[in-house]
Amino acid sequence: MKDKYRLNIPRLNILTKEELELIHLATLEVLRRTGVAVKEPRALELFKNGGCLVDGERVRIPAHLVEGALRNTPPRVAMCDRNGSPAMFLEGNNTYFGTGSDTPNVMDPFTGERRLAVLADIENVAKAVDGLEELSFVMCSGIASDVNPKISDIFHFEAMVSHTEKPIAFTSWSLENLEAIIEMAEAVAGGAERLRMNPFLALYTEPISPLTLAREATQKLMLMAKKGLPVVFTPGAITGATAPVTIAGGLIQGNAEMLAGYVLANFIREGTPFIHGGAITSLDMATSLMCYASPEFMLATSAITDLARYYKLPMFSFAGCSDSNLYDQQASLESALWILLSSLSGGNLVHDVGYVNNGLTTSFEQLVVSDEVIGLVRRITGGIEVNEETMALDLINEVGPGGEYLTCDHTLRHFRENWFPRLISRVPYEKWGKTDKKDLGMRANDRARHLLENHKPRPLEDKIRAELKKIVNLKDR
Repeated sequence: MKDKYRLNIPRLNILTKEELELIHLATLEVLRRTGVAVKEPRALELFKNGGCLVDGERVRIPAHLVEGALRNTPPRVAMCDRNGSPAMFLEGNNTYFGTGSDTPNVMDPFTGERRLAVLADIENVAKAVDGLEELSFVMCSGIASDVNPKISDIFHFEAMVSHTEKPIAFTSWSLENLEAIIEMAEAVAGGAERLRMNPFLALYTEPISPLTLAREATQKLMLMAKKGLPVVFTPGAITGATAPVTIAGGLIQGNAEMLAGYVLANFIREGTPFIHGGAITSLDMATSLMCYASPEFMLATSAITDLARYYKLPMFSFAGCSDSNLYDQQASLESALWILLSSLSGGNLVHDVGYVNNGLTTSFEQLVVSDEVIGLVRRITGGIEVNEETMALDLINEVGPGGEYLTCDHTLRHFRENWFPRLISRVPYEKWGKTDKKDLGMRANDRARHLLENHKPRPLEDKIRAELKKIVNLKDR
């Protein structure tokens, strides 16, 4: 914890204070003049009663309501593990990494085949996250194709909570399914109040760009506010398609979409725990695909992180993802850039580790290599400690010209502070050539398979497992 108060930890800022103020004021103007379309009748009534101008489905929000909602939104979200113990403090520059969500495909680590995801893959991702030291939370990283598609989200949650103790960020297909998932979480936590006080889950849901609060997303947002549970209400804007092509324009529109959700939640429960941030991605005009690893997306995410700091809100960020169609050199390069940028800018809940193929496929090799890179980057963002012990002036004088430091007590005390790789090779060529000659991808596959075959997450109590199964079975009729 001592590093938290050091001043020399390297950080990245994209926007100046003046630029942040301009974006905030421009956001207020968008909400006042243009407003948002709201598709849920109960939400329209709340907006109207709260003092907004409602014209049909169009809602225009006065600036003072936005400012009030921001003041009432907590500056930190404390997320717990499955057992109710503190696991992540989403505030300031505390950075935690986890997987992404809802990829239709997976790269099978045992066959090398790209295939549709099944429920066992969601279980395996949770198991892998449970065993990887640098990953702090899990998202389902798949859409199970072998269960009832109407309630696959419920199966996903059961799989995750049964195979890791770490916090869960989750998605839900409908209000009814969300109610079932919350019921399951309350059973695990020991009741609704215990879950609210020690939340181990956060809902991921989205407005629709441009400037639309869709019916089901709004219903889910309202339920989470009623329950007082953490929620990520993040835009998925594509600049040049569903948002202005310029990054600044995309930031303003996406920010307006998020803040409209904050105002609505504030009408229901002041202090609803929100996690700011979202995807302001770019459109590749040559392929018509959104880019997961474009410099524009990285810049926009870093800028939103600046905005989250400006608002004193936790930040939902991105890392460990790639546009490459498989785990390869490109995937490693793009993943590492993301991890470094998200760490330097100070994103809090950093997801999408393990994504390849424009977010359509989960790769276990990408997952375990990214875990390694996160450890490397944590060493960089830890900065350099400068004090009497680390400057070592007496030791330098004692050893003098032509001496050596290998056998010194000072070296023994401090050499373990250096980061040491598990997958990245530092073996000399001659020795490597006499052994198995494996490259990083091969070593990553070995590591992933070893985890899946040998790691044993702590199981849920039999009573809780039975209760979860009962809830799932009731919905699967």
